Parts: sequence; structure tokens; C-alpha cells
Amino acid sequence: MYVVLGDRKMDPDAFTSTLFKWDSRTILPTCSSSLMEGTGGLKELFHAYGVRYYTAAKVAELGFTARTLVDMKEEELEHMMNSLSQIFRWDLLVGERYGIKAAVRAERRRIQDHHQLRIDSLPQEGVQQHKEAVGSTWDVRKRMRSRSKTMSDEEEEEEEEEERQREHPFIVTEPGEVARGKKNGLDYLFHLYEQCRDFLIQVQNIAKESGQKCPTKVTNEVFRYAKKAGAHCINKPKMRHYVHCYALHCLDKDTSNQLRRQFKETGQNVGAWRQACYNPLVAIAALHHHDIDAIFNSHPRLSIWYVPTKLRQLCHAHRNNSASTSTHHHLLF
Repeated sequence: MYVVLGDRKMDPDAFTSTLFKWDSRTILPTCSSSLMEGTGGLKELFHAYGVRYYTAAKVAELGFTARTLVDMKEEELEHMMNSLSQIFRWDLLVGERYGIKAAVRAERRRIQDHHQLRIDSLPQEGVQQHKEAVGSTWDVRKRMRSRSKTMSDEEEEEEEEEERQREHPFIVTEPGEVARGKKNGLDYLFHLYEQCRDFLIQVQNIAKESGQKCPTKVTNEVFRYAKKAGAHCINKPKMRHYVHCYALHCLDKDTSNQLRRQFKETGQNVGAWRQACYNPLVAIAALHHHDIDAIFNSHPRLSIWYVPTKLRQLCHAHRNNSASTSTHHHLLF
């Protein structure tokens, strides 16, 4: 079978291979000025990271440059890659997604190292002024790190969730619906929890091979491993923020889907949907003696997650209210 290009026939394997081919003659010296020349520096940025030439060309066609990508957040990089697939119908390879992120991280480090060299070359007086300017910031960070070492893993997660609350890139979508625009749908959110489970298994295997203690839940170690693997869409505050929503999805998928459709039809935001996921879980716990911890621990996909403090408090409050109502009813009759 051959691909016809104009009046020529071409072997499809040879045609596909050209998409991966980089012309070494176009590579420019890796310095800040030259990196941003030509096609926005994308070819030089992605070279050696497994990103196909055609992919780099399409990223440039969308108007992105190397400088733009370096200044973008991880969520924005994800959106850029999703847009690439949707607009050009171009399927990004899994390795390309990781390659793009790795290339951006490497360039950031190179710029930071260059900046540090400039600081090191300053006269001693300038270095001292620089240290004094940032000293208070480092003191705050040191105090936070010192305090976190004395906390349990679950307590640390709860505090970090409170300190780093921010808008998450999700919108309420029906089951099977692909989100449009800058935000992701709820199917994608639940998929992240499945990815966390895979990362936990990998961390467990590494621990077993090295004879170290093997974690049984998704801990800080797992989140760090996910970050090193390039999965920057997975972070502790985000995953802890929605873990009860994922629990409802696992325990009662019909109720979860119905809730999603309801909030999608009424146009309510993801924050309202998140709050609404608590009550069905409390009702499920009530059927099991309000022991939400036992429910999590007995479920194969939930046993690796800590029970959110708020969910546990709601279950305890419901149990106390039920007991109080039952006692009052017994006294009346």
C-alpha cells in the first residue's frame, strides 16, 4: 500500500518516519537569545525530547513560542495539548505529552541556573542586599517545613488543603461528556484517582524491591512520585479536595451520575456539586452504622484514600442526631 502525494507514490512507513525526523542543520545554539528566534524556538526546545517535528509545527501554528510555554502553568500546558488534538485532530503520543512537559521544565531550570550565575557574579554587597530582600520569605518557608514535620500525614494534608485552596480546572459534565474550553470534565477528574492508584502500585513495587516500608495509602510519597513522572495534573490539594466525590462515584454510581446530570441541567458550578456529594455518602454510612472509615477500608478503590475529616464529622453528627431523636421518641412513648 502506498500514499499518493501529487504525482508520486510514497511508502507510508517512510512518510510516517518523516514526522519524527529532525533536521540537525536547523538546531541553534542553546542560549536565551537564539532559543526564541526562528519558529519561536519550539524546534530547539523540543529537540531530544521525542516530540515530532509536525507536532512542534502545529504548536507554533497555534501561536505558541518557547518563551510562552516556559511561562505557562501545568494546567495551561494541558489545555494547550488538548486544544492541539481538538483543533487539528492530531493525536499526541503519550511520550510527546511527557516530552513537552519535560522540555519546558528543563528550560525553566536552565533559565534559573543562568539567573543564579548572574547573582553569584555580583559584588559581595549586591549579594548581601539580595539575601536580605528574600530572607523573610525563606524564614517563613523554613518555619512551615519545620512545623509540617511534626504533623501526621493526614493532618498535613488537611492543612495544606486549607492553605492552598484555589479554583480547580473542572466543570460539571454528564457521564461520558467531553468538556469544552479551558476546563476538564468530571470523567477526567475521576480518571486522575485511577492514575493515583497506578502510581501507588509503582511506589509499592519500588519499596518492595529496595526492602523499604511499603505505603498502603496515597501519601506524600506517591504525589512526589507522580510529579517526578510528569503527572503534574495530580497534586495533593486537588485530590484531597474531591476525594469524597470520587467515593460517591465508586459506592453509588447511579446516584453520582444523577447528581451530575441535575447540576449540569441547572447550570450550577463544580463547587456546588462538590458540596452536594456529601449527603448521599452520609446516607450510605447510616446504613452501615455510620462507620465511614470501615466503608472506605473495605472498598478496593477507596481503601487507599484517607477519609476526609469533614465527611467523618458529618457522619458522626448524623449518628448523634439519630441517637438523640430515637431517645426522644422512646421517652414520649
